Amino acid sequence: MSRLGRGLTALLAACLFYASGTALAHKPSDSYLVLAAATEPGRLEGRWDIALRDLDVALALDADGDGSITWGEVRSRHAEIATYALTRLAMRADGAACRVEAGAQQIDSHTDGAYTVLPLTVTCPAAPTAQKLDIEYRLFADLDPQHRGLLSLTLQPGITRAAVLGPHAAVQSFDAAKPNRWQQWVDYGREGVWHIWIGLDHILFLVSLLLPAVLLLAGRPPRWAPVERFAPAAWEVLRVVTAFTVAHSITLSLATLGIVELPSRAVESVIAASVVLAALNNVWPVVTGRRWAVAFGFGLIHGFGFASVLGDLGLPADALVLALFGFNVGVELGQLAIVAVFLPLAFALRHTALYRKGLLIGGSLVIALLAAIWFVERAFSVKLLGL
Repeated sequence: MSRLGRGLTALLAACLFYASGTALAHKPSDSYLVLAAATEPGRLEGRWDIALRDLDVALALDADGDGSITWGEVRSRHAEIATYALTRLAMRADGAACRVEAGAQQIDSHTDGAYTVLPLTVTCPAAPTAQKLDIEYRLFADLDPQHRGLLSLTLQPGITRAAVLGPHAAVQSFDAAKPNRWQQWVDYGREGVWHIWIGLDHILFLVSLLLPAVLLLAGRPPRWAPVERFAPAAWEVLRVVTAFTVAHSITLSLATLGIVELPSRAVESVIAASVVLAALNNVWPVVTGRRWAVAFGFGLIHGFGFASVLGDLGLPADALVLALFGFNVGVELGQLAIVAVFLPLAFALRHTALYRKGLLIGGSLVIALLAAIWFVERAFSVKLLGL
């Protein structure tokens, strides 16, 4: 196998490997950390919402193994839950360690299930309202490399910062001074790039549409044959990516601004179904000449998925449009980075059986299988394979 062949195979295999790690999850593992400066200098107050399903993996909360976590099972483990969480969260104000304490736990519901709520009190030797605050976040880092903590931080009245905490950036710093517009744009743009790179359902949908871009159907019965020139392949990719971009930008904006809202479970289920259909179309072609239209149609639904993430991050009221624009640009840059790596390798390998049979047909079947698991779990709220 050539070096290019090994490169493209490794690229697709990496996507499928990480996808398989989340195939059995109803939703990516998230927690919600909200902190705001109190009236007392050097003090922050807030709450930390952590999914019970994630804590069950770490601490085996379901004591009787019946598949349901009861309030009694959670209450009996409150001290252990607090210890587990707080040993994975640290803060420093201007370099000096802060004391983080949790109050009496409660239970709250999010769209994807029940969460334990830890009321937090953070006491720092220096007032974080006037200093740099460092947050070190390592919750579930040893169990789920895709886990993220969605942070909403208010150090000054009316100035809220949003960030994604997790293994990709375990320690982040926040200046209490009002962020400038450029910094806000960069912050949300970075989160957009990160989201598309960990949003494997979005990536696999895009990859499913791009795999046939360097091929065309010819002969009777129709068979995939390589294109002769790079320009037609690049034009096909441009149309697909542009259609997907325009579509999800429309619904991302509508949903973020609160003009249109759809149920989260329905959106995530349809996104999974779109990946199944796009992948199977490579094996049994039905739509052959208008893949850009497929990208546009399903891109409208994917936009609602992006919007749920942006909503979870929290939007600054004084820079709503700026944050929306920055996040959207970040998503596009993340997509273009994937295309920039994928397309040259695919074009170089288009004549090989490895590409036409191994990656196009075999890879598409694996993608369809993983997405089908996503669909069943998201649509019916069940776990497959006993996991």
